[in-house]
Amino acid sequence: MKIYTKTGDKGTTGLFDNKRVSKDDIRVESYGTIDELGSFMGLAKNYVDDKEMYGLIQEIQNKLFTVATNLATEDSTKVKYHISEKDIDDLEKIIDLYMGKLNNPTNFIVPGSGKKSAYLHVSRTICRRAERRIITLSNYAEVDPLVLKYVNRLSDCLYAMARYSEEKEINVKYT
Repeated sequence: MKIYTKTGDKGTTGLFDNKRVSKDDIRVESYGTIDELGSFMGLAKNYVDDKEMYGLIQEIQNKLFTVATNLATEDSTKVKYHISEKDIDDLEKIIDLYMGKLNNPTNFIVPGSGKKSAYLHVSRTICRRAERRIITLSNYAEVDPLVLKYVNRLSDCLYAMARYSEEKEINVKYT
């Protein structure tokens, strides 16, 4: 099977509902950043030594395909799977789990005292960029509010996992 179609050779791409748009369209930028996030989370999970966290990251990666599908489709009637309040509740449980293990710290730290936390922190920052891209998209097109809520909560979830994974806490020193 060939993976190249040559249909994008002139700078356009097909959305999930077959509409063609420019490859720099904010919709493409939005779901492309989600794709980048999922890939980077794939890298990050291979550095965590907590099997439960590994599994949670993999579950979130799968859910990101639902997020991307929603973003890659203008006609919402053609979207088969959607983000639900349960998906958001699941993220909140993960946040509470890992922040609870840390006794809910409040100070700022310098991110990335080891590889596992560093990759999770980069995932977090990619997630924040994805959120900004989705907000921009929402200024021009309808975006499921649960998609935006999920991505917002996911950045908090990634922060909690990264913070838990720090090898040592290096507190921010303001100079």
